[in-house]
Amino acid sequence: MTVLAAGAVAAWREGVLHSGKSPGPAQGSAPPPATALVVRRDLSQASTVTATLGYAGSYTVTGKGAGTLTWMPSPGQVIRQGQALYRVDNGTPVALLYGAVPAWRALAEGNTGSDVAQLNHDLVSLGYANSTDFSALGWDYYSWETAYGVERLEENLGVSSPDGSLPLGSVVFEPAALRVSADSGRLGNPAGGPVLAATSDQHVVTIALDASQQGEVAAGDAVTVTLPGGSVVPGVISSVGKVASGSGSSATIPVHVTLDHPRAAEDLDQAPVTVNITTASAKNALTVPVAALLARPSGGYAVEVAGPGGARHLVPVTTGIFDDTDGLVQVSGAGLAAGQHVVVPAT
Repeated sequence: MTVLAAGAVAAWREGVLHSGKSPGPAQGSAPPPATALVVRRDLSQASTVTATLGYAGSYTVTGKGAGTLTWMPSPGQVIRQGQALYRVDNGTPVALLYGAVPAWRALAEGNTGSDVAQLNHDLVSLGYANSTDFSALGWDYYSWETAYGVERLEENLGVSSPDGSLPLGSVVFEPAALRVSADSGRLGNPAGGPVLAATSDQHVVTIALDASQQGEVAAGDAVTVTLPGGSVVPGVISSVGKVASGSGSSATIPVHVTLDHPRAAEDLDQAPVTVNITTASAKNALTVPVAALLARPSGGYAVEVAGPGGARHLVPVTTGIFDDTDGLVQVSGAGLAAGQHVVVPAT
């Protein structure tokens, strides 16, 4: 905040701030000075930083089964629960299901475990099974209801004669929908091993924030993001890193922003954006235009108050936060109050 305020004052010093000498009452036919009203209002100070708009997360999808890769989705394609992630041999689908436990074994009637439980939840979510039956039979039990749901899932994917079991490699469990970022495997290669590079399907803005500003931001803070086309989208800081990269004045921390309206980003990936972050705010602050500040020879600042009959006098002030958007500064000083007029450079 101190750096931002100093920068704003320095900019005004170059040509907007005038000297601390008060000309006193107007003489003869001299025109009255230009003035601005001293007001109380909510004020905010913002910092604009460059960032990158992309997709959250990055990981590799690994195939567990045998067979040869015969179809893979294109980069940029989003695969969701119950859809074919890739195909092997004569078009046999490998389905994407949601779950934290990776596929590690073949599944069939009689099996129990957390991998079976997530399979049963998938089948219910997709409408291929009834939750009431699983509640009675056990969510972690591969029952006749599970086998029936698997048959319906595979029929929907084009499997000709499903038998209600799942050989190892016939499904891939990932926590959520994924977006294909690259094909790690190649058609004709074995299906076991790395097949796809993927991300989530959720946009995220990543800021490499100057480490000195770490204390000025927090998760939950509102921001605005300017996209490459010029449109402005509201967002919120979702996380602030605690470990800095680099050292000294070049040290940065990662800050992530989620968009309030993700569709506004369309399919942009690794796109440069700017983020406007509110770094300080004040309620009901006493404010004057930054142009009203006078640099005092002894240091600090003053404003020139215009009174009745052309009388003018200087009031020393202490500055607070600077609102660069509206050109205002928070001030405090004995004898300064809302409703007074302060002298500003004539436009």
